[in-house]
Amino acid sequence: MILKNKSFKENYLIEKLFLKNDLDDDELIWLIDNISEEAKKYLFSLSRKTADSVYSNRVYLRALIEFTNYCKRECMYCGINHYNKNVKRYRISKEEILLTCSKASDLGFKTFVLQGGEDPYFKDEIMVDIISSIKKSNPNCAITISVGERSFESYKLMKMAGADRYLLRHETMNKDLYKLLHKFSNLESRIECLKNLKKLKFQTGAGFMVGLLNYKTCDYVRDLRFLKTLKPEMVGVGPFISHKDTFLRNFKNGDISTTLLMLSLIRLLLPKVLLPATTAVSTIDPNGRKRALDVGCNVIMPNVTPCIQRKEYNLYDNKKITGAESAFEIEKIKKELESYGYICDMSRGDSKMTI
Repeated sequence: MILKNKSFKENYLIEKLFLKNDLDDDELIWLIDNISEEAKKYLFSLSRKTADSVYSNRVYLRALIEFTNYCKRECMYCGINHYNKNVKRYRISKEEILLTCSKASDLGFKTFVLQGGEDPYFKDEIMVDIISSIKKSNPNCAITISVGERSFESYKLMKMAGADRYLLRHETMNKDLYKLLHKFSNLESRIECLKNLKKLKFQTGAGFMVGLLNYKTCDYVRDLRFLKTLKPEMVGVGPFISHKDTFLRNFKNGDISTTLLMLSLIRLLLPKVLLPATTAVSTIDPNGRKRALDVGCNVIMPNVTPCIQRKEYNLYDNKKITGAESAFEIEKIKKELESYGYICDMSRGDSKMTI
Protein backbone atom coordinates (compact mmCIF):
# COMPACT_ATOMS: atom_id res chain seq x y z
CA MET A 1 0.00 0.00 0.00
CA ILE A 2 1.71 3.19 -1.20
CA LEU A 3 0.50 6.71 -0.63
CA LYS A 4 0.42 8.98 -3.64
CA ASN A 5 2.80 11.93 -3.75
CA LYS A 6 4.83 10.75 -0.75
CA SER A 7 8.46 9.84 -0.66
CA PHE A 8 9.26 6.17 -1.11
CA LYS A 9 11.41 6.16 2.03
CA GLU A 10 8.61 7.51 4.25
CA ASN A 11 6.19 4.88 3.04
CA TYR A 12 8.75 2.11 3.21
CA LEU A 13 9.64 2.86 6.83
CA ILE A 14 6.04 3.31 7.94
CA GLU A 15 5.00 0.01 6.39
CA LYS A 16 8.08 -1.78 7.72
CA LEU A 17 7.20 -0.56 11.21
CA PHE A 18 3.59 -1.65 10.77
CA LEU A 19 4.52 -5.13 9.53
CA LYS A 20 7.55 -5.88 11.72
CA ASN A 21 6.76 -3.72 14.78
CA ASP A 22 10.31 -2.40 14.79
CA LEU A 23 12.79 -0.19 12.98
CA ASP A 24 16.51 0.32 13.36
CA ASP A 25 17.46 3.34 15.46
CA ASP A 26 18.74 5.27 12.45
CA GLU A 27 15.48 4.56 10.64
CA LEU A 28 13.46 5.86 13.59
CA ILE A 29 15.59 9.00 13.68
CA TRP A 30 15.09 9.61 9.97
CA LEU A 31 11.34 9.05 10.18
CA ILE A 32 10.87 11.36 13.19
CA ASP A 33 12.95 14.10 11.56
CA ASN A 34 11.46 13.87 8.07
CA ILE A 35 7.88 12.64 8.28
CA SER A 36 5.43 14.89 6.47
CA GLU A 37 1.95 15.78 7.67
CA GLU A 38 0.36 13.58 5.02
CA ALA A 39 2.56 10.65 5.98
CA LYS A 40 1.67 11.21 9.64
CA LYS A 41 -1.98 10.64 8.76
CA TYR A 42 -1.00 7.33 7.22
CA LEU A 43 1.15 6.39 10.22
CA PHE A 44 -1.66 7.33 12.62
CA SER A 45 -4.19 5.25 10.69
CA LEU A 46 -1.91 2.22 10.96
CA SER A 47 -1.30 2.69 14.69
CA ARG A 48 -5.05 2.93 15.28
CA LYS A 49 -5.56 -0.15 13.09
CA THR A 50 -2.97 -1.96 15.20
CA ALA A 51 -4.76 -1.05 18.44
CA ASP A 52 -8.05 -2.23 16.95
CA SER A 53 -6.52 -5.55 15.92
CA VAL A 54 -5.57 -6.27 19.55
CA TYR A 55 -8.17 -4.47 21.69
CA SER A 56 -10.87 -3.62 19.15
CA ASN A 57 -12.23 -0.09 19.63
CA ARG A 58 -12.47 -0.47 23.40
CA VAL A 59 -11.23 2.23 25.75
CA TYR A 60 -10.57 0.99 29.28
CA LEU A 61 -11.44 3.25 32.20
CA ARG A 62 -9.46 3.29 35.47
CA ALA A 63 -10.49 5.13 38.64
CA LEU A 64 -7.62 7.38 39.70
CA ILE A 65 -7.11 8.16 43.39
CA GLU A 66 -4.36 10.69 44.11
CA PHE A 67 -4.04 9.79 47.78
CA THR A 68 -1.03 11.87 48.88
CA ASN A 69 0.86 14.87 47.55
CA TYR A 70 3.68 14.63 50.07
CA CYS A 71 6.92 13.73 48.29
CA LYS A 72 10.54 13.35 49.31
CA ARG A 73 11.80 13.67 45.73
CA GLU A 74 13.35 16.74 44.17
CA CYS A 75 12.06 16.41 40.57
CA MET A 76 12.63 19.87 39.16
CA TYR A 77 9.62 19.88 36.82
CA CYS A 78 7.04 18.64 39.32
CA GLY A 79 4.65 20.89 41.22
CA ILE A 80 4.58 18.64 44.32
CA ASN A 81 8.34 18.19 44.63
CA HIS A 82 9.76 18.26 48.16
CA TYR A 83 11.16 21.79 47.88
CA ASN A 84 7.97 23.51 46.75
CA LYS A 85 6.77 25.30 49.89
CA ASN A 86 3.64 26.65 48.20
CA VAL A 87 1.93 23.27 48.10
CA LYS A 88 -0.93 22.57 50.50
CA ARG A 89 -0.02 19.03 51.50
CA TYR A 90 -2.56 16.30 52.21
CA ARG A 91 -2.85 12.58 52.87
CA ILE A 92 -6.04 10.60 52.38
CA SER A 93 -6.70 8.11 55.17
CA LYS A 94 -7.17 4.39 54.61
CA GLU A 95 -10.86 4.73 55.48
CA GLU A 96 -11.36 7.49 52.91
CA ILE A 97 -9.43 5.52 50.28
CA LEU A 98 -11.72 2.55 50.87
CA LEU A 99 -14.79 4.77 50.71
CA THR A 100 -13.55 6.30 47.46
CA CYS A 101 -12.97 2.82 45.99
CA SER A 102 -16.48 1.86 47.06
CA LYS A 103 -17.95 4.89 45.27
CA ALA A 104 -15.88 4.10 42.19
CA SER A 105 -17.04 0.48 42.29
CA ASP A 106 -20.66 1.66 42.45
CA LEU A 107 -19.98 3.64 39.27
CA GLY A 108 -18.78 0.43 37.59
CA PHE A 109 -14.99 0.71 37.85
CA LYS A 110 -13.00 -2.52 38.19
CA THR A 111 -9.54 -0.94 38.32
CA PHE A 112 -8.35 1.45 41.03
CA VAL A 113 -5.15 3.44 40.51
CA LEU A 114 -3.51 4.63 43.74
CA GLN A 115 -1.11 7.40 42.79
CA GLY A 116 0.94 9.61 45.07
CA GLY A 117 4.24 11.25 45.72
CA GLU A 118 7.06 9.32 47.39
CA ASP A 119 5.58 9.87 50.83
CA PRO A 120 7.64 8.33 53.70
CA TYR A 121 4.48 8.05 55.79
CA PHE A 122 3.14 5.26 53.58
CA LYS A 123 5.52 2.57 54.78
CA ASP A 124 5.23 -1.02 53.59
CA GLU A 125 2.88 -2.13 56.36
CA ILE A 126 0.50 0.76 55.64
CA MET A 127 0.49 0.13 51.89
CA VAL A 128 -0.01 -3.60 52.44
CA ASP A 129 -2.96 -2.89 54.74
CA ILE A 130 -4.57 -0.53 52.22
CA ILE A 131 -4.04 -2.85 49.25
CA SER A 132 -5.26 -5.99 51.03
CA SER A 133 -8.31 -4.12 52.37
CA ILE A 134 -9.26 -2.90 48.89
CA LYS A 135 -8.85 -6.40 47.52
CA LYS A 136 -10.93 -7.90 50.31
CA SER A 137 -13.79 -5.51 49.54
CA ASN A 138 -13.37 -5.83 45.76
CA PRO A 139 -11.95 -9.32 45.09
CA ASN A 140 -12.34 -9.11 41.32
CA CYS A 141 -10.78 -5.69 40.91
CA ALA A 142 -7.33 -4.75 39.63
CA ILE A 143 -5.17 -2.50 41.79
CA THR A 144 -2.55 -0.26 40.21
CA ILE A 145 0.05 1.46 42.39
CA SER A 146 2.16 4.47 41.48
CA VAL A 147 4.26 5.71 44.38
CA GLY A 148 7.72 5.90 42.86
CA GLU A 149 10.94 4.12 43.65
CA ARG A 150 10.96 1.51 46.42
CA SER A 151 13.00 -1.56 47.28
CA PHE A 152 12.51 -4.98 45.71
CA GLU A 153 11.16 -6.23 49.04
CA SER A 154 8.68 -3.36 49.22
CA TYR A 155 7.38 -4.10 45.75
CA LYS A 156 7.18 -7.79 46.64
CA LEU A 157 5.09 -7.11 49.73
CA MET A 158 2.65 -4.97 47.74
CA LYS A 159 2.40 -7.67 45.06
CA MET A 160 1.69 -10.32 47.70
CA ALA A 161 -0.96 -8.05 49.24
CA GLY A 162 -2.86 -7.98 45.95
CA ALA A 163 -1.43 -5.18 43.80
CA ASP A 164 -1.62 -6.12 40.12
CA ARG A 165 0.04 -3.24 38.30
CA TYR A 166 2.66 -0.61 38.96
CA LEU A 167 3.28 2.64 37.10
CA LEU A 168 6.79 4.13 37.14
CA ARG A 169 7.82 6.37 34.27
CA HIS A 170 11.49 6.18 33.41
CA GLU A 171 11.07 9.83 32.32
CA THR A 172 14.13 10.03 30.06
CA MET A 173 16.99 7.76 29.02
CA ASN A 174 19.29 10.77 28.76
CA LYS A 175 21.44 10.22 31.88
CA ASP A 176 22.74 13.79 32.04
CA LEU A 177 19.28 15.29 31.75
CA TYR A 178 17.88 12.82 34.28
CA LYS A 179 20.57 13.94 36.73
CA LEU A 180 19.84 17.60 36.05
CA LEU A 181 16.14 17.06 36.77
CA HIS A 182 16.80 14.82 39.82
CA LYS A 183 19.82 16.22 41.62
CA PHE A 184 19.91 13.50 44.28
CA SER A 185 18.83 10.56 42.14
CA ASN A 186 20.13 8.58 39.20
CA LEU A 187 18.71 6.86 36.15
CA GLU A 188 20.27 3.51 37.04
CA SER A 189 18.14 3.30 40.19
CA ARG A 190 14.98 4.03 38.22
CA ILE A 191 15.76 1.35 35.65
CA GLU A 192 16.56 -1.18 38.38
CA CYS A 193 13.15 -0.53 39.92
CA LEU A 194 11.45 -1.19 36.59
CA LYS A 195 13.38 -4.43 36.17
CA ASN A 196 12.40 -5.49 39.70
CA LEU A 197 8.75 -4.84 38.94
CA LYS A 198 8.99 -7.02 35.84
CA LYS A 199 10.71 -9.77 37.85
CA LEU A 200 7.84 -9.71 40.33
CA LYS A 201 5.32 -10.15 37.48
CA PHE A 202 3.65 -6.80 37.95
CA GLN A 203 1.91 -5.45 34.89
CA THR A 204 4.51 -2.72 34.65
CA GLY A 205 4.15 0.78 33.28
CA ALA A 206 7.05 2.93 32.06
CA GLY A 207 7.08 6.10 29.97
CA PHE A 208 8.58 9.51 29.29
CA MET A 209 7.74 13.17 28.83
CA VAL A 210 7.61 14.88 25.46
CA GLY A 211 9.30 18.25 25.10
CA LEU A 212 11.79 18.19 27.97
CA LEU A 213 14.41 20.92 27.74
CA ASN A 214 16.96 20.47 24.96
CA TYR A 215 15.46 17.14 23.92
CA LYS A 216 16.73 15.80 20.61
CA THR A 217 15.49 13.12 18.24
CA CYS A 218 18.19 10.73 19.43
CA ASP A 219 16.79 11.12 22.98
CA TYR A 220 13.31 10.10 21.84
CA VAL A 221 14.77 7.11 20.01
CA ARG A 222 16.64 6.03 23.16
CA ASP A 223 13.34 6.21 25.04
CA LEU A 224 11.56 4.21 22.36
CA ARG A 225 14.33 1.59 22.24
CA PHE A 226 14.27 1.23 26.02
CA LEU A 227 10.51 0.61 25.92
CA LYS A 228 10.87 -1.90 23.10
CA THR A 229 13.52 -3.78 25.11
CA LEU A 230 11.74 -3.58 28.49
CA LYS A 231 8.38 -4.64 27.03
CA PRO A 232 6.22 -2.95 29.67
CA GLU A 233 2.55 -3.83 29.79
CA MET A 234 1.67 -0.13 29.99
CA VAL A 235 3.31 3.04 28.66
CA GLY A 236 2.49 6.52 29.94
CA VAL A 237 3.57 9.32 27.62
CA GLY A 238 2.47 12.93 27.80
CA PRO A 239 3.79 16.40 27.13
CA PHE A 240 5.95 18.27 29.60
CA ILE A 241 3.87 21.11 31.07
CA SER A 242 5.58 23.68 33.26
CA HIS A 243 4.59 24.58 36.80
CA LYS A 244 4.91 28.12 38.11
CA ASP A 245 6.66 27.07 41.32
CA THR A 246 9.41 24.96 39.77
CA PHE A 247 12.81 25.54 38.22
CA LEU A 248 11.37 24.85 34.77
CA ARG A 249 8.54 27.37 35.07
CA ASN A 250 9.74 29.45 32.13
CA PHE A 251 10.50 26.59 29.78
CA LYS A 252 8.39 25.82 26.73
CA ASN A 253 5.76 23.10 27.09
CA GLY A 254 5.75 19.95 24.99
CA ASP A 255 3.62 20.12 21.84
CA ILE A 256 0.69 17.98 20.77
CA SER A 257 2.18 17.11 17.38
CA THR A 258 5.29 15.43 18.79
CA THR A 259 3.25 13.77 21.54
CA LEU A 260 0.90 12.18 19.01
CA LEU A 261 3.83 11.02 16.92
CA MET A 262 5.43 9.33 19.94
CA LEU A 263 2.15 7.66 20.92
CA SER A 264 1.70 6.34 17.39
CA LEU A 265 5.24 4.98 17.25
CA ILE A 266 4.84 3.28 20.63
CA ARG A 267 1.63 1.58 19.52
CA LEU A 268 3.40 0.19 16.46
CA LEU A 269 6.52 -0.85 18.39
CA LEU A 270 4.45 -2.50 21.14
CA PRO A 271 1.10 -3.50 19.58
CA LYS A 272 -0.31 -5.11 22.75
CA VAL A 273 0.61 -2.35 25.18
CA LEU A 274 -1.98 -0.46 27.23
CA LEU A 275 -1.57 3.18 26.22
CA PRO A 276 -3.34 5.96 28.15
CA ALA A 277 -4.62 9.18 26.66
CA THR A 278 -3.36 11.31 29.54
CA THR A 279 -4.90 14.34 31.19
CA ALA A 280 -1.82 16.30 30.11
CA VAL A 281 -2.71 15.73 26.45
CA SER A 282 -6.16 17.21 27.08
CA THR A 283 -4.55 20.10 28.94
CA ILE A 284 -2.45 21.27 25.99
CA ASP A 285 -5.14 20.58 23.38
CA PRO A 286 -8.92 20.77 23.97
CA ASN A 287 -9.31 17.93 21.47
CA GLY A 288 -6.30 16.07 22.82
CA ARG A 289 -8.11 13.03 24.16
CA LYS A 290 -9.78 12.22 20.84
CA ARG A 291 -6.56 12.82 18.93
CA ALA A 292 -4.65 10.50 21.27
CA LEU A 293 -7.29 7.77 20.96
CA ASP A 294 -7.24 8.13 17.19
CA VAL A 295 -3.51 7.28 17.04
CA GLY A 296 -3.88 4.15 19.16
CA CYS A 297 -4.41 5.04 22.82
CA ASN A 298 -6.89 2.83 24.65
CA VAL A 299 -6.96 3.84 28.35
CA ILE A 300 -8.23 6.88 30.24
CA MET A 301 -8.07 7.40 33.99
CA PRO A 302 -10.90 9.59 35.30
CA ASN A 303 -10.27 11.10 38.70
CA VAL A 304 -12.16 9.93 41.81
CA THR A 305 -9.98 11.79 44.30
CA PRO A 306 -12.21 13.78 46.70
CA CYS A 307 -12.54 17.28 45.24
CA ILE A 308 -11.12 19.03 48.29
CA GLN A 309 -7.78 17.27 47.70
CA ARG A 310 -7.95 16.93 43.94
CA LYS A 311 -7.01 20.52 43.26
CA GLU A 312 -3.91 20.18 45.46
CA TYR A 313 -2.41 17.33 43.40
CA ASN A 314 -1.02 19.90 41.02
CA LEU A 315 1.88 18.38 39.08
CA TYR A 316 1.71 21.07 36.40
CA ASP A 317 -0.20 24.27 35.72
CA ASN A 318 -3.79 24.28 34.39
CA LYS A 319 -4.36 20.59 35.10
CA LYS A 320 -7.92 19.56 34.26
CA ILE A 321 -9.75 18.10 37.29
CA THR A 322 -13.44 18.40 36.42
CA GLY A 323 -15.83 17.58 33.59
CA ALA A 324 -14.72 14.62 31.48
CA GLU A 325 -11.64 14.19 33.70
CA SER A 326 -13.81 13.36 36.71
CA ALA A 327 -15.02 9.80 37.22
CA PHE A 328 -18.26 11.17 38.66
CA GLU A 329 -19.08 12.41 35.16
CA ILE A 330 -19.08 8.82 33.91
CA GLU A 331 -22.12 9.21 31.67
CA LYS A 332 -20.55 12.24 30.05
CA ILE A 333 -17.34 10.27 29.47
CA LYS A 334 -19.26 7.35 27.93
CA LYS A 335 -21.15 9.65 25.57
CA GLU A 336 -17.92 11.42 24.61
CA LEU A 337 -16.22 8.12 23.76
CA GLU A 338 -19.26 6.92 21.82
CA SER A 339 -19.27 10.15 19.82
CA TYR A 340 -15.67 9.39 18.82
CA GLY A 341 -16.57 5.85 17.78
CA TYR A 342 -15.17 4.03 20.80
CA ILE A 343 -16.69 1.64 23.34
CA CYS A 344 -16.32 2.46 27.03
CA ASP A 345 -15.03 -0.65 28.83
CA MET A 346 -15.22 -0.64 32.63
CA SER A 347 -13.69 -4.12 33.08
CA ARG A 348 -10.23 -4.84 34.52
CA GLY A 349 -8.86 -4.54 30.99
CA ASP A 350 -5.66 -6.46 31.60
CA SER A 351 -2.73 -6.06 29.25
CA LYS A 352 -2.36 -8.59 26.43
CA MET A 353 1.42 -8.17 26.33
CA THR A 354 1.94 -11.60 27.89
CA ILE A 355 -0.53 -13.38 25.61
